[in-house]
Amino acid sequence: MDVDLKAAARQAGFAARKAAFAAGQGQAAEILADVLASERGKVLAGYMPMRTEIDPLPAMAAHQGPVGVPVIMGRAQALRFREWSPGCALVPGEFGAQIPEEGAWVEPRVLIVPLLAFDARGYRLGYGGGFYDRTLEALRARGPVLAVGFAFAAQEVAEVPIEATDQRLDMLVTERGVRRF
Repeated sequence: MDVDLKAAARQAGFAARKAAFAAGQGQAAEILADVLASERGKVLAGYMPMRTEIDPLPAMAAHQGPVGVPVIMGRAQALRFREWSPGCALVPGEFGAQIPEEGAWVEPRVLIVPLLAFDARGYRLGYGGGFYDRTLEALRARGPVLAVGFAFAAQEVAEVPIEATDQRLDMLVTERGVRRF
């Protein structure tokens, strides 16, 4: 894989997301909550939005079941997920992401996945650490997992540059609706 190609795609993804963020999130969180309603009772993993990431917190708070957020355990490792609830005490984790100060470890069956860009095949471009790809691969080896990308529609690109280790999303939610892959 051409490293420069992925770097250029990430730069374009950041720019598209920043412009979309400035325009507002529309009904994205409500659409996501509606999608997740069919996953009631399952362990859900969301994320704490940073910078211009689209905000999944309202949908996470509405979920009827345990909710976790990712904790980076170390370089080249799969993520672990600590139980989260609205108002719980948070501390800075790796890369500045907020994580619960304490709480049980949970294993999600549904993941809301952040991204920089996505394509019509269901591939996503992340930040380059491979955390979600390793995590999805490990979780899928233990049973069915629903990977839901959450992004602005403007983050779609013609084709995400992929590698053999990249994991596809099962669906994608934007302010314009839901796409299944």
